[in-house]
Parts: sequence; structure tokens; C-alpha cells
Amino acid sequence: MAASDDRAIRERLVHQGVGSLSDAELIAVLIQDGGAGISAAELAQNVLDKHGGSLSQLPVTDIKALRMTAGLGLKRAAILAAAFELGRRLALEDAVTPCVITSNTDVEKIFRPQIAALPYEEFWVLYLSSANTVVGKECVSRGGISETVVDHRLVLKRAIETLASGMILVHNHPSGIAQPSDDDLILTRKIVDAAELLDISVLDHLIITSGDCYSFRGGGDL
Repeated sequence: MAASDDRAIRERLVHQGVGSLSDAELIAVLIQDGGAGISAAELAQNVLDKHGGSLSQLPVTDIKALRMTAGLGLKRAAILAAAFELGRRLALEDAVTPCVITSNTDVEKIFRPQIAALPYEEFWVLYLSSANTVVGKECVSRGGISETVVDHRLVLKRAIETLASGMILVHNHPSGIAQPSDDDLILTRKIVDAAELLDISVLDHLIITSGDCYSFRGGGDL
């Protein structure tokens, strides 16, 4: 593909709008050039192909790994990483916390823009009143790629401070695998047991990934 095709993509963006471009073409616009002997459009398609053709896999890729993909390089990888982070922050601003939680869909709407694409784990707790009104929302732990350390005492401390009657636990899996690990199950049971002593209900625990969302209650683990 010639460099002239890169210009054609930019011209189409101007005349027809960004919605007319494919995922690969949008990436090509961001990286601007493909380097020696390759167009931006070709490089962009190669990058997308290396990630299974899935745009959703790119934001969760560490920038060090991203720069090695298809010869992308640090400069172009940094541009893509910045664009993904801007998109995440924009989605986060749009995700208004509902006053009342009526379903897991409400919870996922709050947290998916915030944690689904992170390359590390975060563990959050949504604190609720007896009427399922949100009285608090707090990140209790940030960790690595495969796990995060959560102190169940901090989870309960905040519940007492907010006078919460119920809690919903939420964390992400950067691996994209929504199924709970043994440690997830052990931690959840520990929090449930401690909360019961204070007459506080753990309504659910959700694992959010870039694709699926797993409900402990729906899966029979709560």
C-alpha cells in the first residue's frame, strides 16, 4: 500500500467524518507514518492483526509490549497509549453514578469505563443504603497484572463510616478472563463473613474485563 493511500484516508476523514474510517484507518491517522518501506495504513493493520483484530485488546497492552508490536516503536506506541487513555477518561466522565442501584448493569456502567482497560488490577467497593442508594464508592487496592492485595478490614471500616447496609465488590482482570481465581473466592468469602458480623450484606462481587463481566451471585459463588 502506497503512502498516497495514507493521504486518501486523511482526506476521507475530512470530507466524510471519522465515523467513515475503519479501526485500522483510525490507528493509521494517529501514528501518521509507518516508517521505512511501509505505510501507516499497513502498519496499523499489522498492529491490529497482532491483537487478534480486536481494538479492545490494544488499550490493555503495556506500552513496552505495544512498542514491539509489528515494529511500531516507542513514539507511535506512546501516541496510541495517550489516545486510549483520553478515550478512557472521556468515558469515565460520561459514566454518571446512578443514585440508586437496581441491577448489575448499573454497576457495570459505573466501573467499566474506569477499570476494564487498565493493565493492572483495581479493587473497588460500592457502598449502599438499605434502599440501594449509593452512599460511597472507594478504591481499596491497586495491584499488579494478575492480582491485588485487599485488606478486608479497610473494606468494613469504610462501610461503618458510611453507615452502609450493603456492599457490591468490583475488580478487574487485565488478562481478559472473567472467571474468579481461588484467591478471589477466598477473599470474597472473608469479606462476606466479616460483613455478616456487622449486619452488612455483600450483594454481589463483579469481575469486569475488556469483554465479559462475571457475577459471583449469578455464578453461584456468593
